[in-house]
Formats: sequence, C-alpha cells, structure tokens
Amino acid sequence: MSPDKLVKMANQIGQFFAAQRHSDAVAETADHLEKFWDPRMREKIIAHVRNGGDGLDKVPLEAVKRLAAAEK
Repeated sequence: MSPDKLVKMANQIGQFFAAQRHSDAVAETADHLEKFWDPRMREKIIAHVRNGGDGLDKVPLEAVKRLAAAEK
C-alpha cells in the first residue's frame, strides 16, 4: 500500500478521535493502528514518519511516533 494511502487512512482515524482530549486522541489512534493495521502497514507508516511524515495531521503523527518508540 502506498504511503499516500496510509497517510490518508491514518488521518481519518485521527479525525475520528479528534473530539477527545489531545492526549487521549493520540493514545486511541495509536491503539487502533496497533490493533487493526497489518504489521507491514505499520512498518510503512513508521518509515514515512522517519522520513518526515509529510501529510500526517498532528494526532496521527504523534500516534505513529508512539508506535515507533514502542517497537524499539
């Protein structure tokens, strides 16, 4: 799956949780990505963030950074 498609999907997930407090939205977005995204999708979005994360909104960007830190 292309990075552009993953960015769009991650942004949609982040928008779903955006009504919550920021820290909760980040946590819920990261949890969703962990539970429902294929490991290959997570690897690609993490690589995208390591290369600048272009196009990602604030909540999904922070959520992916959280996933990346947890995988180390």
